[in-house]
Amino acid sequence: MKTLSIDIRRADPQDAEAIAAVHDRSWRGAYTGIIPYRALNAMVGRRGARWWANAIRRSATVLVLEVGGEIAGYATLGRNRARQLKQAGEIYELYLSPEYQGIGFGRRLFNAAREMLAAHGLKGLVVWALEDNTGAISFYQRAGGRDTAEGVEVFDGKALRKIAFVWD
Repeated sequence: MKTLSIDIRRADPQDAEAIAAVHDRSWRGAYTGIIPYRALNAMVGRRGARWWANAIRRSATVLVLEVGGEIAGYATLGRNRARQLKQAGEIYELYLSPEYQGIGFGRRLFNAAREMLAAHGLKGLVVWALEDNTGAISFYQRAGGRDTAEGVEVFDGKALRKIAFVWD
């Protein structure tokens, strides 16, 4: 019998290529048909291995979820950027490769990110999700997030509503 290891840890620059691959697969899976094709392609194209390695070296907080030694997901987190919301921490991104979604790994990564923010003294949490990304909306609702604010993101001239979920 073989035991499958599941680990969550801070990313290292050598993880950049694997994170870029997860970013590509997860964003295309989540946003195809929501974000215009050209804008989505450009956004994914800008976030290659070099971009991720630089982000990690610049001390961006990036967590990775490893399943059996393979990076299956990532989260980026830090201080809340929305001044109108009182929560101190924010998860900027939380994504899993499509083949790892729906089996509890997202919840594990989400909880680890919340714990890291709290350990750094950032009380409360904000997460933004595009309103049309029904998978993300239901994930954050099931995780107990309260829908408290709205905003708009514009992609190639297409305005998309986004929703802020908060936890105190």
